[in-house]
Amino acid sequence: MKLSFEDYISIKIHRTDLKLTNYIKSRLEPYNLAPEQNLIMMLLWEEDGLNQRQISRKLNKDKTNIARMASNLENKGFITRNYSSEDRRSLELYLTPTGSELREEILPVTEEFNKIATKNLTSREKEQLEDLLSKIDQNFNEIPE
Repeated sequence: MKLSFEDYISIKIHRTDLKLTNYIKSRLEPYNLAPEQNLIMMLLWEEDGLNQRQISRKLNKDKTNIARMASNLENKGFITRNYSSEDRRSLELYLTPTGSELREEILPVTEEFNKIATKNLTSREKEQLEDLLSKIDQNFNEIPE
């Protein structure tokens, strides 16, 4: 059986991802923050001082991409990068006072974003969605490199 364009789950996920990304991008723009940079900030608001390798693993992004985003956040004055006292090759990211203060403005934006994305979903449906997305993710983790 040949699938039609509208039958591909990947296309439906991609369309939804574009809507999500465009919406949060427009909401973060006044704060001079890109959506992926915001993910780093959210991790640091939870645990300041993470190193770039830890952030890379948590966001499933390559270290070069994280280093570039961290450099941009540093240039904006939101974070500082310091060499680890335990491993001089490792850079740890710390919030500046400006970066810490940004939390109070950004978290309501991200909470509203999450509320809009899930407003018509029951608790059970949210759990099912997380399970389904995890299964799709796992399918690609199992592909040999």
